[in-house]
Amino acid sequence: MTPPTASGGAPSGSRSLAHPAREDIRLEGVLHALADPMRLRIVCALAAAEGELTCADIELPVSKSTCTHHYRVLREHGVIQQVYRGTAKMNGLRRADLDALFPGLIDDVLRAADLQAGRLGDG
Repeated sequence: MTPPTASGGAPSGSRSLAHPAREDIRLEGVLHALADPMRLRIVCALAAAEGELTCADIELPVSKSTCTHHYRVLREHGVIQQVYRGTAKMNGLRRADLDALFPGLIDDVLRAADLQAGRLGDG
């Protein structure tokens, strides 16, 4: 008999995190997740990265518990994927899923964030 699995296919009891299936990702949830400046900063950093990043790779001017909250919101709304690799929690943008569901949305959001940063002198 196959052991029960948590979301992501890892056996129960292993360090896996729940992620929504592609078909369960909703536009309003993605927009909610992207509406916060700290979460938008995380998404921009992940989009610019060549691969996955740890939470510590992205500096945010908030407490560790607040960072954890922001990453959880992004994961639960299907914007990022988090996986444990050894003791590190790795984060990656779910670009393929988001592009399939909402073509052009992430590119437009990233472009708008870049324009805003330039306009406000944050870039």
